[in-house]
Amino acid sequence: MVPVVISFLSALLTLLYVFVVLFFRRGWLSIPEFIITEKVPSTKVSILIAARNEEDKIALTIGDILSQTYPEKLRELIVIDDHSTDRTSEIVLSFAAQGVKLIRLDEKEKLNSYKKKAISEAIAIAEGELIITTDADCRMHNKWLETIVSYYEVNHSKLISSPVVYHEEKGFFERLQTLEFLYLIGLGASSIGNRVPSTCNGANLAYRKDVFHELDGFKGIDDLASGDDELFLHKVAARYPGSIGFCKSAGAVVYTDAKGSIREFIRQRKRWASKSTRYKDKRIVTLGVSIWLFNLLILINLLSGFYNPVYWQVGVIALLFKLAAETAFLVPVTAFAKRQKLLWFLPLLTVIHIVYIVYIGVAGNSGKYIWKGRLVK
Repeated sequence: MVPVVISFLSALLTLLYVFVVLFFRRGWLSIPEFIITEKVPSTKVSILIAARNEEDKIALTIGDILSQTYPEKLRELIVIDDHSTDRTSEIVLSFAAQGVKLIRLDEKEKLNSYKKKAISEAIAIAEGELIITTDADCRMHNKWLETIVSYYEVNHSKLISSPVVYHEEKGFFERLQTLEFLYLIGLGASSIGNRVPSTCNGANLAYRKDVFHELDGFKGIDDLASGDDELFLHKVAARYPGSIGFCKSAGAVVYTDAKGSIREFIRQRKRWASKSTRYKDKRIVTLGVSIWLFNLLILINLLSGFYNPVYWQVGVIALLFKLAAETAFLVPVTAFAKRQKLLWFLPLLTVIHIVYIVYIGVAGNSGKYIWKGRLVK
């Protein structure tokens, strides 16, 4: 009886997973690649960077932003130093003559989310109509701002998510991360394409300042350390359905680095997973639980095969369907990022992904993690 029940549930969840991933593929393909218009831009933009102990990389990021083709008079850069103990503030101040503004957080009491506080402080003095957030370790092409603002002026979106891609990988582990991260970025974009926005990345996010104020900023989600990106996305989507855009353009890509160790990677993914407890859209929550159960059942089948070989057959069949669906989804996503060669790693990643999803699904919603040198509960 038990094998029959497990086989039935496995088959049901496998079909559901394949359908969902192919639905995501449809969402990705439904988003046309954006081409910059020749219209002269008129939108004032404020770029915000919340930084903590980023002395090694922040000068490169600031340099990229100051080198943008977007008119200098229509942009401002505000860096918020979140209690750094290194030379971050000193480096930012060295760009003061070029108009870079620095805010130093000086919070005496412990906060739930220092990053949300940093962004809120910057928006309070920002002059731009459009807020764009990125991270202190990111790199971008010189048409990054021009591309995103052009998209905004054409589509009038309330919030715009744009691509983030890992680059300059050092070794096998970081290449695996790049492929997995492309999967996540693709899912976020495709959910926007399917008009059910679920996730985005604060390293490349834009939204109207008046919408931020209208929705009381991060109020209601400020008790969680993370979530300045996708939880705010959910607030905007709830108030303005259909107003979320994804700027699918090579010029809009922001580049960042993969994690150098498994420990750092797990910490990051636990932080990301912790946000799922605050999703108000029950469709997204139900989907996430279903995908977690699907992966759990594959793992159970593969382990139970040592007891009864029939379970191996069920597990392997589900695994092959998972691989086929993910391949169909990632082919166009990796083509966009010009990283098709990474698909050779997909069979291995598909297997590792099962264990990873099961573990992170539990650990990310029940444990503590370290973020920027702070213990987050």
